[in-house]
Amino acid sequence: MSWGTELWDQFDNLEKHTQWGIEVLEKYIKFVKERAEIESNYAKQLRNLSKKYQTKKNSKEEEESKYTSCKAFQTTLNEMNDYAGQHEVISENAASLITVELTRFVQELKQERKQHFHEGRKAQQQIETCWKQLEASKRRFERDCKEAERAQQHFEKMDADINVTKADVEKARQQAQIRHQMSDDSKGDYSSVLQKFNREQHEHYFTHIPGIFQKLQDMEEKRIGRMGESLKTYADIDRQVVPIIGKCLDGITKSAESISEKQDSQMVVESFKSGFEPPGDIDFEDFTQNMKRTVSDTSLTKADSKSDPKVPSKSRNKLWPFIKKNKLMSLLTSPHQPPPPPPASSSPSAVPNGPHSPKQQKEPLSHRFNDFMTSKPKMHCFRSLKRGGSTPEDFSNLPPEQRRKKLQQKVDELNKDIQKEIDQRDALTKMRDVYTKNPQMGDAASVGQKLVEIGNNIEKLRVEVQKFEGWLAEVEGRLSARNDSSRRQSGLYDTQNTQTVNNCAQDRESPDGSYTEDHSQEPEVKVTPTEFDDDFDDEEPLPTIGTCKAIYPFDGENEGTISVTEGEILKVIEEDKGDGWTRIRRSEEDEGYVPTSYIEVYLDRNAKGAMTYI
Repeated sequence: MSWGTELWDQFDNLEKHTQWGIEVLEKYIKFVKERAEIESNYAKQLRNLSKKYQTKKNSKEEEESKYTSCKAFQTTLNEMNDYAGQHEVISENAASLITVELTRFVQELKQERKQHFHEGRKAQQQIETCWKQLEASKRRFERDCKEAERAQQHFEKMDADINVTKADVEKARQQAQIRHQMSDDSKGDYSSVLQKFNREQHEHYFTHIPGIFQKLQDMEEKRIGRMGESLKTYADIDRQVVPIIGKCLDGITKSAESISEKQDSQMVVESFKSGFEPPGDIDFEDFTQNMKRTVSDTSLTKADSKSDPKVPSKSRNKLWPFIKKNKLMSLLTSPHQPPPPPPASSSPSAVPNGPHSPKQQKEPLSHRFNDFMTSKPKMHCFRSLKRGGSTPEDFSNLPPEQRRKKLQQKVDELNKDIQKEIDQRDALTKMRDVYTKNPQMGDAASVGQKLVEIGNNIEKLRVEVQKFEGWLAEVEGRLSARNDSSRRQSGLYDTQNTQTVNNCAQDRESPDGSYTEDHSQEPEVKVTPTEFDDDFDDEEPLPTIGTCKAIYPFDGENEGTISVTEGEILKVIEEDKGDGWTRIRRSEEDEGYVPTSYIEVYLDRNAKGAMTYI
């Protein structure tokens, strides 16, 4: 069907319809443009989201990213970044292939439509002009005919009247002839104009208007077809990225399947294994020897002689890395023997909780052991960590196992640097040979100077490698020796597990992983003032938690004790933990332990550290 033949009289409706079609296309362009903006914003938000949760360099998260679950998550973030890129592709293609092209096409349609309807209006104006001419010619012919008829009737009337002169009759006859001539002329003109109008009208409705309407029809069909192609392009734009998006999702699925629970668990062991041995059993401390004493000084002396301080400890607990300085020093400096009984005159054993004996709340030894085991590791007590200073070059601040790993990692990094320098040296050597053979290509002397610098760098790196390998061998030797020693001690304990000991001295391990064990028969652990200065010189002194009054004199001859006189008032800095000793202070540099039964304690329960446990 053709608009020119079927819609020859629907000029106005076709004008409205074609305008509506262009508006529909503009609406579709606006839709695609907004969709492109949504895709662009979505891609931007996805990228920002992925960037937000990416592992930051030189942070704790970078160390945690070695776990398979974290690697899978990072892979997911990377895939989402690529996923966002595909949405950017959708936005760009929609803008370039649809929005821009259709916008230009709409402008062309508007121009073409304007031209066609201008031609149509011009044809309509032409036919209307012909119609007006026809109407004017027709009215003139009608008027002339009527006037000729009236002139003929007047002539006939005059000719029949006998009273009218012959001259008047002749005049009426001539007037009638003139009117008839004018009527004949108008008739001829009307006939000519009518024929011309019919021709114009035929051409208008069968040639001009059908041609214009056909062009409008072609334009509209082209618009409809172009919109269909755009819709297909719209679908193809999404379809093109579907395979890549599928690969992104497949990558996420693959990374999820690569997660290994066992491997992550093993990595936790490798990351946090210290290399220390678990603490051994706490030795039994026999306090029944003090119960055998008598009121006399002789029996007191015998009781003191029975508690021989030269009984070595059968087991030593390696807990020092997890104890703060003051608590560690308390363990190392506190007397490891039962406190002496008070004078016989007012023995607390004879009169429990008497007027001269403060109430003692003994704490079971098992509670102290639980406190040992449940205390949170506080590695920050070391000076280098507490001050936030740089890590020692040999990583001596780390536990043995972690130190070994850090040293091994450092050796590997240095070897890689050496290999890079060697590769660079080989390349420069070849370049020097080429310059030597072909001087016009470059100066061989400049390359030689660079080779000397690289050689020096390699020597420096090798020295560093030897240094770190020495530390590594030292740590590995100590670890293996400690494992052998642990097995030997375990066998020795199996044969001596029934023996009773009166000492609970502990092994001490230095920060670099070495162990120092006291094999002497000394009754107490002797600590030099500078033994822990490097690691604990910034630790604050213990706070005062109360006061005490000496009710008996005490000489304080043993290491870690302090002498007091009867009636002296001193400060309490650590309560009795069940071993019969209380730590007191006279001045900042004068503090130590005294038997709890020799003093009367007044604790300030609101003071900081009043309930401090080792």
